[in-house]
Amino acid sequence: MTYRFFIPAPAKAAIGLTAEVYRQLREDFLGPVPAFQALSAAPEVLAATWSLMRESLLAGNASRVDREVVASAVSRANRCRFCVDAHVILLHALGERELAEVIAQGETPQHPRHAELVGWAQASRSPEAGSWTSPYRPEITGTLLAFHFINRIVSALLDPDLLPGGLQRFPVVRSAGGRLSAKAARAPKTPGRSLSLIAEGTAEPPAWAGDSPVGVAYASLKNAAGQGGALLGEMARQTVTGTVSWENGRFPNEPGLWAADLIRDLSGKDRAGTRIALLAAFAPSAISPADVAVWRLSYPDDADLVRIVAYGAITATDHVAQALAPAHR
Repeated sequence: MTYRFFIPAPAKAAIGLTAEVYRQLREDFLGPVPAFQALSAAPEVLAATWSLMRESLLAGNASRVDREVVASAVSRANRCRFCVDAHVILLHALGERELAEVIAQGETPQHPRHAELVGWAQASRSPEAGSWTSPYRPEITGTLLAFHFINRIVSALLDPDLLPGGLQRFPVVRSAGGRLSAKAARAPKTPGRSLSLIAEGTAEPPAWAGDSPVGVAYASLKNAAGQGGALLGEMARQTVTGTVSWENGRFPNEPGLWAADLIRDLSGKDRAGTRIALLAAFAPSAISPADVAVWRLSYPDDADLVRIVAYGAITATDHVAQALAPAHR
């Protein structure tokens, strides 16, 4: 696994909140995998991201297979090859070998329920383009939102190959990975365990979540990742939020030129951060070493890079979430 811009501290060196998150990752998931280690420079973002993923994808009574289908479909809609491959392997781990390989090939599952979930999840990339809403349980809706965020973090901060040399592209490797992950994937998880790690009371849980722990986790992630906006001035933040609203998930043909045009009227200090946040929202893999080098002239810490990427990612994710609110229908 190659990290694009910095190498996180080793998991064994973690302390405080980061160590607590890693402990839960070892007990409830597959350990401190790279997607979470990449966030460890900003522990508040790490904890809230883990909480939302755990409470939506892993815990509760909704079908885990349905949730993995949604995670895979959202990841494909966001062009996050790393996450598609990871969730194909997890479908293998759940014993859904045929379904996993259908999704690996980018095809529509035969089962009507799974085909419906794929169509719904893919449409959420541009949620105002049609009549997108969620008729599903909070865990399934939360899974969709969790991976809108995680896809962008992963595509920004990690290389796209899940395994060295792209080995995950071979069905036999995916199947073997599934067997190795089966015990962890199939073990039941009690809802709410991760909530002790996050800052509660910062925002009202969204209406779509009801009284599920998923809503508390989503509100916490929105708050923690949104704090990255403080690294930008008011006009820069308006540029990010306004662009996310009017572009509505469109993939820029030439992300670098597209972002350059949007930031040209901003002050010099805000241009680098706004560019990274915009690319994180729309085309995170287009964030370049040169973009990061310019940003680090003002903000050299890894934590601030994570926070500005997280700000762009949560702005795009919450645009999807807001489509669920009646006021935005």
